[in-house]
Amino acid sequence: MPQHRVVQWATGNIGSRSLRGVIQHPDLTLVGLYVHSAEKAGRDAGDLCGVGPTGVAATNDIDEIIALGADCVLYMPAAGNFDEVCRILESGANIVTTRGEFHRPDSMDPEVRKRVEAACEAGGTSIHSTGSSPGFISEAVPLVLSSIQRRIDSLVISEFADLSRRDSPEMLFDLMGFGKPAPDHDDGRAAYGAISFGPSLRLVAEALGLPLDSVEASGDVALTPGRLTIAAGTLEPGTVAAQRLTVSGMRNGRALITFRANWYCTTEVEPAWDLRETGWHIAVDGDAPLDVAIRFPYPIEQMGEMSPGYTANRAVNAVAVVSAATPGIRTTLDLPNIFATGLG
Repeated sequence: MPQHRVVQWATGNIGSRSLRGVIQHPDLTLVGLYVHSAEKAGRDAGDLCGVGPTGVAATNDIDEIIALGADCVLYMPAAGNFDEVCRILESGANIVTTRGEFHRPDSMDPEVRKRVEAACEAGGTSIHSTGSSPGFISEAVPLVLSSIQRRIDSLVISEFADLSRRDSPEMLFDLMGFGKPAPDHDDGRAAYGAISFGPSLRLVAEALGLPLDSVEASGDVALTPGRLTIAAGTLEPGTVAAQRLTVSGMRNGRALITFRANWYCTTEVEPAWDLRETGWHIAVDGDAPLDVAIRFPYPIEQMGEMSPGYTANRAVNAVAVVSAATPGIRTTLDLPNIFATGLG
């Protein structure tokens, strides 16, 4: 398999795991690392992801990155920047990103799409967005399960996350709103859910020849009946202890494809919800019905350590196929199956 010269862009939770994956991959060569903070600039890439020295120093200068002439950039910033994206693509480097803006070109702002596609044409490059959710669970898995169907009446993807042992008060209480009275809970995440998962649902529906009429999103909360102490702190009785985001792809007046995220601090909530252990559940109603559970076989305390790999690894594994793709914004439907490479 040919070597691909790779740049890692950003070193957050996902980026650090991706960086490690590139360094350890026998068919990928790390040639550059972009970081946002001055504190990280100049440090060896291996030091920033917990492996040995690599001889590749991090930089916060985009000109240095562009000058490397990499085959592919693993683009994983906390916030996307289309100026950066277009400059990378125009330079001749392909992009694999965990940013969600590129799952389905038709869902993009037309002017932004036109600009990105022009950059791909100028550089002879492609860009692909992937990850675990959305990505793996909202596109790759449903498409595989649909391959044994001749009729699909509905497909429901449910995600479950037990946060009771996540010792992150800022994330749970300040950002997500756990422990707040229900009327004070910010339900703005429903709109965000439609933006994040709507393109994936539309992509799968179009692949099945069943294009959606619309995408609808809603949010619900459930409360703890008693005082609840979790790793992040204490929730008082009657405050938010579980949240549910539902994104439904509608066709002919009913939900054809649904993604539902369930985040909870306890399973004992009011009203009662069907809350399963952390993982995913996919139900296909058709002429070959399926009930599929995907669980994580390790203690919930290890979730913070293990979970970044579910997003980062798929991006690393996509480098070869995206680098070989025809120029443009490439979706899951455009590419060969992404599978683990360079193992053993």
